[in-house]
Amino acid sequence: MTAPTGPGRLLDSVGTAEVVRLDAHLARWGAVPDLPVRSLLEAVDQSGLRGHGGAWFPVGAKWRSVAAGRSPIVVANGAEGEPASGKDRLLLHHAPHLVLDGAAVAAKAVGARRVIVHVSDDSVADVTTALAERERRGVDACSFEVVIAPDRFLSGQESAVVNTVNGRNIGIPSFVALRPVREQGIAGRPTLVQNVESLADVALIARYGPQWFRSVGTHDSPGTALITVTGLWESSRIVEVPLGTTLENALGITPGRADTIQAVLLGGYGGGWLPTSTALSLPFTEEAARALGTSIGAGVAVLLPAGVCPLVEVARVARYMEGEGAGQCGPCVNGLDVLASQLELLAHRPHTLSGGLSAFPTLCGLVEGRGACHHPDGVARFVRSALGVFGDHAAVHLQRGPCQTTRPFLPVPSASGVLR
Repeated sequence: MTAPTGPGRLLDSVGTAEVVRLDAHLARWGAVPDLPVRSLLEAVDQSGLRGHGGAWFPVGAKWRSVAAGRSPIVVANGAEGEPASGKDRLLLHHAPHLVLDGAAVAAKAVGARRVIVHVSDDSVADVTTALAERERRGVDACSFEVVIAPDRFLSGQESAVVNTVNGRNIGIPSFVALRPVREQGIAGRPTLVQNVESLADVALIARYGPQWFRSVGTHDSPGTALITVTGLWESSRIVEVPLGTTLENALGITPGRADTIQAVLLGGYGGGWLPTSTALSLPFTEEAARALGTSIGAGVAVLLPAGVCPLVEVARVARYMEGEGAGQCGPCVNGLDVLASQLELLAHRPHTLSGGLSAFPTLCGLVEGRGACHHPDGVARFVRSALGVFGDHAAVHLQRGPCQTTRPFLPVPSASGVLR
């Protein structure tokens, strides 16, 4: 793990301790300053912080829209349904107090008295222990409660979070045309759903100020981002990189090592594949990623090594994503199943694939922009980009047959939730 220099960044809070308890947390960072609401909102605005849960929406603007409503509620969202990501779990396990500090700051800034910590089952014990420490010391003016996120890809989507907390359609997003949760969310009240990494950043901005946050990164994309990197080391690692730097520099990838990487997946399973040279030289910002048709998403970079069949991996992920759909519209119920089935033929029985690759653009087009939520759009982007980057590999499959030997590489949960 790496951490930028300076007064401290997110991974500096992790250190070597298994879990940073409250006393050690306060010894390292000190208490959060008791700033007026206006100062808090201005600091977040001036920092340029954007949400690191996947959408990269300006945090200050989001907070102000929630603060304009009556009796808002804050959600610290650590569901992390993306199988290729582990950054939120890392923070919740090693530095829960930094996340909770940020959630308390957010509550004060928007005028909320109630904070819900929405996390996967394996993070509950660490969060519960941290909250008990804070309650004994009387740290917070707001009340906290923990809600377990279902083990689903879509569980962290903000309308799905609201549905889970409200106890109906648990883990299922609402239709995109409905009112945003910032206006009407939990119990019909304005609700701020903020990713836990963003809240941890807020905890440090409240202590050190917006200019400190802007001391790394770029003018339009200040600060750092946590990235779960798979494929560079024996197991996945979480690294912290200043926004705007390149993955090549941030990860120390030499030209020789780059030659062993087939391609890079940015943004996770709703993101997109890029050629290795393009991905490694790309300034790591959401704008740069979107310009190439992908996204940083929730901070995922998968470096696909040689010796792994990319088409088998794409088919495995597509089938997983089909099973994770909300099941409330045709693109999820029918379109993704057909798309996954065609990819499985291409990966394993290419000679039975009628028309070769010609059907895939049409199949992607039939699910894009037609779903009740954006889940089908992400799958289509994942597949389109894969066939663009791995087109030569697909041609070999069609001409010579499937790869004879391959091993599963991308983390894909089975129906039981176990990675396979």
